[in-house]
Amino acid sequence: MKPGGRVAVVDYQGGNLASAARALEQAASEGELEVEIRVSADPDWVRNADRVVLPGQGAFADCARGLSAVAGLRAAMEDATADGAPFLGICVGMQLMAERGLEHGETPGLGWIRGEIAPMAAPGLRLPQMGWNELAFTPGRHPLTDGLLPGDHGYFVHSFALAGHDPADLVATTSYGGTVPALVARGNRAGTQFHVEKSQRVGLRILLNFLRWNPER
Repeated sequence: MKPGGRVAVVDYQGGNLASAARALEQAASEGELEVEIRVSADPDWVRNADRVVLPGQGAFADCARGLSAVAGLRAAMEDATADGAPFLGICVGMQLMAERGLEHGETPGLGWIRGEIAPMAAPGLRLPQMGWNELAFTPGRHPLTDGLLPGDHGYFVHSFALAGHDPADLVATTSYGGTVPALVARGNRAGTQFHVEKSQRVGLRILLNFLRWNPER
């Protein structure tokens, strides 16, 4: 799969759509990649995209309902990624990759990675976690962290986090009252708990890495 291509930013009224698209455009420009980035709720366009991005903010249950409310959109994402299109979930978009969410009741997720989205345990700390926090990862372990160093910062806004996950899916973590999954990946599907579109240099580098990513199917 060549870098760039057609990039679908999935429109399900999940928030941060325009800012995610702008950040992808800036990353592509800095990397001199030819891309067509489209914010779209059209299942056919999403299904045929070369790369799929699912932003999200707010509550897991609301975002899951919003995704299901657009006829054929969830199936289009499933089809595109099953065919090998790289996927990136951002914040709640990453959380939706899990088996279920426990915010405002139990809500099924996409089931692409093991685990559930549960309330964070951060005694003595303010929730939601809001602001910059360090990323811990092993350099060279995953292409999405190319060009970054442990201790680089991402911008987080969340009070629920992935729990009960498969350690093999963890690419990067952060620390907030304990270890918190920050970047996960399984096959051609990846997600960041932090907002890459708000994480300045680090976020743009991850987005550029995503646009260049050619995962094995």
